[in-house]
Amino acid sequence: AYEIKECDWSSDVCSSDLVFPTIESMGSPLIHVILPVGMLQCNCSIFGDTASKEAIVIDPGDNIDQILGILGQHDLKVKSIIITHAHIDHIGGAAKLKAATGAPVMMNSNDQELYDHLDWQANWLNVETPAKTEIDVALKDGDVVELGGAALGNSDTDAPRRFEILFTPGHTQGSVSVWIPSEHKLIAGDTLFRDSIGRTDLPGGNSRQILRSIEDKLLTLPEDTIVVPGHGPNTTIGRERDRNPFLQGM
Repeated sequence: AYEIKECDWSSDVCSSDLVFPTIESMGSPLIHVILPVGMLQCNCSIFGDTASKEAIVIDPGDNIDQILGILGQHDLKVKSIIITHAHIDHIGGAAKLKAATGAPVMMNSNDQELYDHLDWQANWLNVETPAKTEIDVALKDGDVVELGGAALGNSDTDAPRRFEILFTPGHTQGSVSVWIPSEHKLIAGDTLFRDSIGRTDLPGGNSRQILRSIEDKLLTLPEDTIVVPGHGPNTTIGRERDRNPFLQGM
């Protein structure tokens, strides 16, 4: 299994580094492709279980044809579409991906108003308003979305992988992060970045709330947890605890 990583600059992060694509072994039968999509280069994550051929897609903001191509390349069927928050660069392609795959779209209901005004967001970026869809599952703190393992046996290695939902408001009122314990990975949306945190000057943002979310929900994870932010390069919880200027003193 492998991970493909490519990063670029985005206005959603206060600072960023530019890195070249890398391929690294994950040592597990789980495919993880990180695809920067759209004009703001949102990191869309595609997780695929090679045994069950099930997939979870997180934040399909754009480039749906490319996402479908990756799914087809690995013969994967999308089981769930998870949205970390309802900014257009993260949710803009959800309706198209749902129409193509039939998979349910999952998002915290506190961001429904943001999604209802997707046209306003499109106007801010001077882009065409994408199609919208119904949100099928209202994600809550502590929810678990499972991937694979259902008919593969009873051993620990065959157990479904747990994608655990952490409610992390602050960047928006409905922001969530996704913790995958089996992979020691966190999909952080626009809550935590390498050397930075998500901006809070957009509608629904709250600077105290985002810091509380990071301290209470993210910094409690193991230090070697790989953090995949909504934009830019990966990092770890330990690195951000030690070096992120916004988190000093926590």
